[in-house]
Amino acid sequence: MLQTLSIAAELRPLHRVRPLIADLPISKIIEVAVAGLHDPDVVALWFGESDLITPSVVCEAAAKALHGGHTFYTFKKGIPELRRAIANYLSSNHQRPVSDDRVIVTSSGGNAIMLTCQTLLDPGDNVVIVTPLWPNAADAISAVGAEPRAVGLTLREDGTWTLELDRVFAACDARTRAVFVNSPNNPTGWMMDRVTQEALMEFTRARGIWLIADEVYSRIVYDGRAAPSFLDFAEPDDGLIVINSFSKTWAMTGWRLGWMIAPRAIQDVADKVVEFNTSGAPTFLQFAGVAALEQGEPFVTELVDHCRRGRDVLVDGLKQFPRLSVSTPAGAFYAFCRVDGMKDSLTFAKALLAQCKVGVAPGIAFGEAGEGFLRLCFASRPARLNLALARMAPMFA
Repeated sequence: MLQTLSIAAELRPLHRVRPLIADLPISKIIEVAVAGLHDPDVVALWFGESDLITPSVVCEAAAKALHGGHTFYTFKKGIPELRRAIANYLSSNHQRPVSDDRVIVTSSGGNAIMLTCQTLLDPGDNVVIVTPLWPNAADAISAVGAEPRAVGLTLREDGTWTLELDRVFAACDARTRAVFVNSPNNPTGWMMDRVTQEALMEFTRARGIWLIADEVYSRIVYDGRAAPSFLDFAEPDDGLIVINSFSKTWAMTGWRLGWMIAPRAIQDVADKVVEFNTSGAPTFLQFAGVAALEQGEPFVTELVDHCRRGRDVLVDGLKQFPRLSVSTPAGAFYAFCRVDGMKDSLTFAKALLAQCKVGVAPGIAFGEAGEGFLRLCFASRPARLNLALARMAPMFA
């Protein structure tokens, strides 16, 4: 009997995982970072986060909720207090009110993107994505069996970026379920203007295509209070999903808390998808989100000023290197610079880490439109950025 079981075990094929998931590439940002992630001497500018810590008012709210017993299951779409706070916050920042029955709390902005893909997409669908783009967005589309169809931003002669909408429209066909756009954009800092937003919204309405807007960097802008948003003019029942997060604006990257604004027609479906994935964000963390929205505005001002100083230091410093070309971004907190003669940004980023102890993200991580570029996060104190510039000088001279 034992011999029979042994033979059967030898013949049994290996346990199978979905090739669709297994074949997804590892993040090229992580591929660079893994070699220096725990080296304290590395000036790490590869990830999208500030060196400011979460404001104390947020931490205290989380601790109070934790010690107050808010550790049980709660509403899958978020506690009423947080959904109201998000609705009030958005209504104060945009030209049209947002009601709390359109709000879904998520376990990070990335989770919101994944939930959106699971809710809207079938295998064989395609989503037209504006690139360069944070790689996890494209991978979330691929993970559900849909096709991310890239339309690249155009780089003007003056170094700024623009979106040619005719190319977006031409990329849409009978299998197109959605258009995905991130503005302010990671990694370029490009920001979509109102005229372009309205034209894109008009097109997706007419075609019955979903419009997914990643507005995670909406408050990190250097002219005005907030970036132009589809929420400024869209109707509540438009086929629009707007994704946001606490990570960037309130320095809460490790908290994993975000939200999405969706039409009422899909709220019940989204509720089920949240249940299947996480059963909802941790309750005590949601009370911290309320504090961020209701009491964190002074910190937002501080963060934007901090990023502006970092932008000026890093971008001005990069412009001094003859091999680099870079424009001053209107939003987000990244310098996306072209390196003359660089054909393989992944290899170059690894060499920069090994030789200069500076960590950057390779442009190819953001799609083919990003090859030839490097992304550096400037949401750091000037001394740290100046150290990075000094170390990188031999590679860029």
